[in-house]
Amino acid sequence: MADEEKNLVEILEANNLIDMAKYITYVSAPQAGAIATFAGTTRDTFEGKTVVELRYEAYVPMAIRCIKSICSSARSAWNLHSIAVVHRLGTVPVGETSVFIAVSAVHRADALDACKFLIDELKASVPIWKKEVYSNGEVWKENSEFKERRLELGKKDGICSRGEVLVKTHDRKTCCGTKVKVDDKEIGDNSAGK
Repeated sequence: MADEEKNLVEILEANNLIDMAKYITYVSAPQAGAIATFAGTTRDTFEGKTVVELRYEAYVPMAIRCIKSICSSARSAWNLHSIAVVHRLGTVPVGETSVFIAVSAVHRADALDACKFLIDELKASVPIWKKEVYSNGEVWKENSEFKERRLELGKKDGICSRGEVLVKTHDRKTCCGTKVKVDDKEIGDNSAGK
């Protein structure tokens, strides 16, 4: 089976719960001595505010393409068997899971390191947006990993998630097949409609 065939990437529409057992089963294999998982859940407070729920939106085709690219990057850095990444859209109440990652490998270090890389890169570069709804208001949130990545993209010779030097063309830099404007300009996908 080709490496890309050992990746399961899903974006679930609103009101679909994440079945963690499904993704753990997907990555399970006799040759895998380790399965590392990450479950991102909605917590009940943020900076002293009572959180009621999170709401997620995404540009699904680009999000899937970006997650697959991140999976490829993980495979190039670690010896992995299977990867499963799933993210919910819509409303995610307190205590429920919005994102789940499962990674299997022969050895635990590869599985653990790759799992951390996958969630960090997902939060830094995948077009999934989060609104935090509080008991007294709401706000669209920007992940700290995304802010850090945006600063990297603004540098002359930034590094993308695949460890490649970003290629500067006029006022754009290309990373992982996606053109990105810099200097506080709109971030866009150069392959929409393909």
